[in-house]
Amino acid sequence: MLKTVNTPVGPVSVHIQSDDWNCELRNNNPLPGITLVTLELQRDTPAVLPQTTISWVIPSIDIQYRWHPFAGTTGCWLPPDWNQSLLHSELAIGSPVVSLCSHRGANRMTFAFSDALNPVDIRCGIRETDAWLVNEIHCFTTPSAPADSYCATLRIDTRSSVSGETALADVAAWWAAMPEYRPCPVPDAARHPFYSTWYSFHQDLFDHELEEECKLAREYGMEGIIVDDGWQTEDNSRGYAYCGDWEICLKRFPRMREHVDRVHALGMKYLLWYSLVWAGYESEAYRRFSGKFLYHNDRLRAAALDPRFPEVREYLLNIYERALIEWDLDGFKFDFLDSFRFDGEDPAVAEGYAGRDYKLLSRAVDRLLTDAMTRLRAIRPDILIEFRQRYIGPAMRKYGNIFRVGDCPCDVIANRTGIVNIRRLSGDTAVHSDMLMWNYKEPVEVAALQLLNVLFAVPQISVRLRDIPESHRRMLKFYLDFWREFRDVLLDGKLHARQPECNDTVVSAEKENRRISVLYAAHSALHLAPQDGGTECIVNASGSVGFVLDLDREPVESTCFDAQGNVIRLDAIHAGLNQVSLPPAGMIRLSF
Repeated sequence: MLKTVNTPVGPVSVHIQSDDWNCELRNNNPLPGITLVTLELQRDTPAVLPQTTISWVIPSIDIQYRWHPFAGTTGCWLPPDWNQSLLHSELAIGSPVVSLCSHRGANRMTFAFSDALNPVDIRCGIRETDAWLVNEIHCFTTPSAPADSYCATLRIDTRSSVSGETALADVAAWWAAMPEYRPCPVPDAARHPFYSTWYSFHQDLFDHELEEECKLAREYGMEGIIVDDGWQTEDNSRGYAYCGDWEICLKRFPRMREHVDRVHALGMKYLLWYSLVWAGYESEAYRRFSGKFLYHNDRLRAAALDPRFPEVREYLLNIYERALIEWDLDGFKFDFLDSFRFDGEDPAVAEGYAGRDYKLLSRAVDRLLTDAMTRLRAIRPDILIEFRQRYIGPAMRKYGNIFRVGDCPCDVIANRTGIVNIRRLSGDTAVHSDMLMWNYKEPVEVAALQLLNVLFAVPQISVRLRDIPESHRRMLKFYLDFWREFRDVLLDGKLHARQPECNDTVVSAEKENRRISVLYAAHSALHLAPQDGGTECIVNASGSVGFVLDLDREPVESTCFDAQGNVIRLDAIHAGLNQVSLPPAGMIRLSF
């Protein structure tokens, strides 16, 4: 079945691999440059939803790169349409959105799909015969649960008067206004630096050592600790064989509540790691829920629980409620949400969905997380929930108020681009860096790059504070103090990242009359037009010494700092062009 509707961007077609469904296609243009195409499928009796493709083409005119939620890892390259790589999205993986921009970052076409719950594949590439862009959205390429209706909307933004960043922010607002994706509240505690145990301790955790680290972390202004994997097992071999029962390891934490109380007494929040999906082969949960798994992973020595069974959901929810109450936790780091999936065939099909109250896996995961937030917030209204990159889409904002960059130890580029990419779609959800670690023998200017590349997010620190050298301590204290002073600018200011196709070479945030600019590329040039009474802070994270500064007006005062916060001499800064020699990891503060 083929249906087509004419729109301002040309014909939009829907191809359905079935004639058993009634199809309706509607076109709406609520604002100049904004096109909404709504697809509705219906039938009298439930059936597996048919494979459906929405497609349209536009001329490739001044389109230089393609942004998508995973652009930080796969790049912003613009592929040919015959390339078989697809951009994948579903509840706990990415977001169904693509932005096509000019080399100056102007929007050429940004399109998004309202269905962020079900699996969706997007293809967007150049047709080499005529330099037109072919755009396709593929739904139900894998068998869905039976249904008798489906409705989704394609939003196409062709406004050339806005930047790609603005177009994406509008997509985020469009999703957030939908009742099914309404974001959960973000407590202020989510917006303060945290200490994380993962890189610094991994699974080798003991309560007294963490308390000593918390005492030091508090001196640096960190206001929370995230205790990662290891608290539930004596095993240090990684893997997840001992996940699922979630009983405290008494050898490591003999009196958990007293330990949490001591951390609270320092003025720090306490978050605990849980892997929602895994029942390890060595756990009682693995035996209890035999036959209620999505698949087995022998490498990790664990099986993935099937949340379509109501007793599985209730088991998990009771665990989190009990931990929150008994140990007086402030929140959770919920991990491996993207592992709620199928590894091959859905085992429910052969069993006729016996015992399951949901046929669609994404609906069951949505129910699990929705119930978790409802029940946990009833106990602690300011609950903190952290998710990490891949599961950072619009639906995930319903259940999590902290989105963290995915694991990228020592990788400053991945951390920086991950932060910028999450922020483009996350609204007011708190965005956190991946945990920061570095080699303790690094020169301080190099170690500082770990922090300077995450200034536009909430930093998570994961080095052993008692072991890093004194120069690193001074650097960490100086830049965390700076981050706290300008937190509202860095987190809430208007964010602009120059050249996402080149990994965001200059990133700035501006709020009222204060602006922070960080240079990430060697020999950068920066033009500033400050306001009266304004403050401009320029941070050199490029690794090189020189850059060009073009100022519209004369500064009243200028101060230069090195990586450790020492005031250093700087040649006078004037209106007009300035060749500035700022040391690596140094900062200039200008007042006007």
